[in-house]
Amino acid sequence: MSHPAASADTQPFPNSSPLIGRFSGLIQCFVSLFSRLPDSLIALIGRFSIAAIFWKSGQTKIEGFAVDLVSGEFSLGWPHLSDSAVALFQDEYRLPLISPELAARMAAFAEHFFPVLLLIGLATRFSATALLVMTLTIQIFVYPDAYPTHGVWASVLLILIARGPGVLSVDHLQAKYFATKSAG
Repeated sequence: MSHPAASADTQPFPNSSPLIGRFSGLIQCFVSLFSRLPDSLIALIGRFSIAAIFWKSGQTKIEGFAVDLVSGEFSLGWPHLSDSAVALFQDEYRLPLISPELAARMAAFAEHFFPVLLLIGLATRFSATALLVMTLTIQIFVYPDAYPTHGVWASVLLILIARGPGVLSVDHLQAKYFATKSAG
């Protein structure tokens, strides 16, 4: 016959109540449920979210053209760089080796072009890499104390670079098309 104290020490939760057992079962249920989330859904949410961040930032740099799919704001005109965007790059951002005018134009373009590509899932890895470089530039030269925010952005972009856009993307359709074309 074994000693009662010895058997209690070998149990995962000695003196545990049925409540802890139910809690453990609930946790296992959640883990099982969330492990079934499709990578394509995660990629779609990541693509939409990171695209929205950069798109909204780009919208602050231009005038004459505004599109916000979520709020329903549409102002379709010929876009041009705002005066405040150039001033922002002159006074606050101050990137080395590049003029404020060129930096403002490049940022406004990149913050519109790459998010559109991400949203539709076209050239996803390339677009995510471009936005990751932009994120690193912002982190290093503009807002070094914003590493928690930039770390989240980088994580989403790295997932898209490593795993791709998922099945709900133009990239996937192109890959499927070329795979069947080369097979046939």
